[in-house]
Amino acid sequence: MSSERVTIRRALIGVADKAGVADFAKVLARHGVEIVSTGGTMAVLEAAGVKVRSVESFTGSPEMLDGRVKTLHPKIHGGILARRADESHRRQMKQHGIEPIDLVVVNFYPFEKTVAKPGVSLDDAIENIDIGGPTLVRAAAKNHDDVAIVVNAADYVAIAAELDANQGAISADTRWRLARKAFARVTAYDAAISNYLGTHVGDGEASALGETFNLALEREQALRYGENPHQAGALYGRFLEIAHQLHGKELSFNNVVDISSAMNLMLEFEDEQRAVVAILKHNTPCGVGIADTLKGAWDKAFATDPDSPFGGIIISNRPWDMEFAHAVNELFTEVLIGPAYPDDVLAFLRKNKNRRVMTFNSKAVDRNELDIKKVLGGLLVQTPDLAIEDPRKGKVVTRRAPTDAEMRALTFGIKVCKHIKSNAIAFVAEDRTLAVGGGATSRIDPVYAAREKAARLKVPLEGSVLVSEALFPFPDGPTLAAEAGATTIAQPGGSLRDDKVIEAADKFGLAMVFTGVRHFRH
Repeated sequence: MSSERVTIRRALIGVADKAGVADFAKVLARHGVEIVSTGGTMAVLEAAGVKVRSVESFTGSPEMLDGRVKTLHPKIHGGILARRADESHRRQMKQHGIEPIDLVVVNFYPFEKTVAKPGVSLDDAIENIDIGGPTLVRAAAKNHDDVAIVVNAADYVAIAAELDANQGAISADTRWRLARKAFARVTAYDAAISNYLGTHVGDGEASALGETFNLALEREQALRYGENPHQAGALYGRFLEIAHQLHGKELSFNNVVDISSAMNLMLEFEDEQRAVVAILKHNTPCGVGIADTLKGAWDKAFATDPDSPFGGIIISNRPWDMEFAHAVNELFTEVLIGPAYPDDVLAFLRKNKNRRVMTFNSKAVDRNELDIKKVLGGLLVQTPDLAIEDPRKGKVVTRRAPTDAEMRALTFGIKVCKHIKSNAIAFVAEDRTLAVGGGATSRIDPVYAAREKAARLKVPLEGSVLVSEALFPFPDGPTLAAEAGATTIAQPGGSLRDDKVIEAADKFGLAMVFTGVRHFRH
């Protein structure tokens, strides 16, 4: 890689997204750079008073085929790809009348935005596949020893500043950085095209998951290590647009997993007008409460399991207040998450150097993102589990139907139980968890575990409702729930022994609703 600066004397500019390009071109013109441009971009630059040389003038060939062919020409690609230090290349350039191009500024037809629109046709999508742009970008990035490539308008200001500081030149380090970014952009663009086209097989409706699955994500943050200290770790994508750190040590691999789980749980309560507080440990909820105040919600969540919040994650649906902050401050926690923090509350929380304080921007979440799990030799990909069933629309299978209060408790419990590791159950009231069981290898073990913990912590389960994220295959589940004091159960149903399970529920006077939806979380 060359270590020398390259003075920019000629630039090719052709952008689909024209935001900021005129101001950037004015900087180039101020440094005496000749600007070559294509039709739409050329019109914008000329309207801004920038002198532009047309591509047709530069190549001696007209645009053709409705603009599909304009920069695909030897004088363009020769000017970009020629090695300036290579005597043979210089001789051929002179022989064929090829002029060097030192800077390429290109972004692509908006394929990703086009296919994100509801009802877009396959023809429209294909028409928005850029051909010349990626070709130019790859050429310029490959020859970064001699050429600078800009694919993102966010780089205009920094490049302009470097040109001003270096008398119109760009450093080798900058060219290499821009080249890496350019190849990443081409990869992401091609991945989007391949993924989209792969869902259109035959003449039928597009499928949710296609023939190919490509990921092209930028590294957001290097992590100190992975899940364990002997593993390397890094964060890719746009997680930090959703969760923004305001204080504390850098995030660990496990912090990110836990924060993501906490935010996913809180998304279930986006429509809740009251305060909601959830406590999570090892990316599973161990207490959730709802009240008029954050402190009240915290007290309910904490009472579920006072042991587990140590070193855990706490998230709220409201901006934190000082009363809540003081209550949480009494124990050690890894991460605190909220939509916002008043200045005095943030200053108070920052007194503890070890905890991380995060904001959560729910509006930045794309809830339709695919769910991905790594397996040996590949990936499992699925559509996200966005279902939250209304127990009132379920099937009451017992002689007794749930009361309105029990239905409200089931509605709350379903939102929580969905996020507990399988096998999972939760004893709940209308506004709080009472006992949680999960991560077990049988359907009955989490019921035993939750009952035993509730007894140890003296949390009464009398009058509670029980939610299970999957079916009860035997009558022992409802039996144990009734013995603990539960009055109502919600479960998917669908066991070969449903009749025996229903019989047991009726024996104890339980109401039971089959929701028809399971929520395995392995």
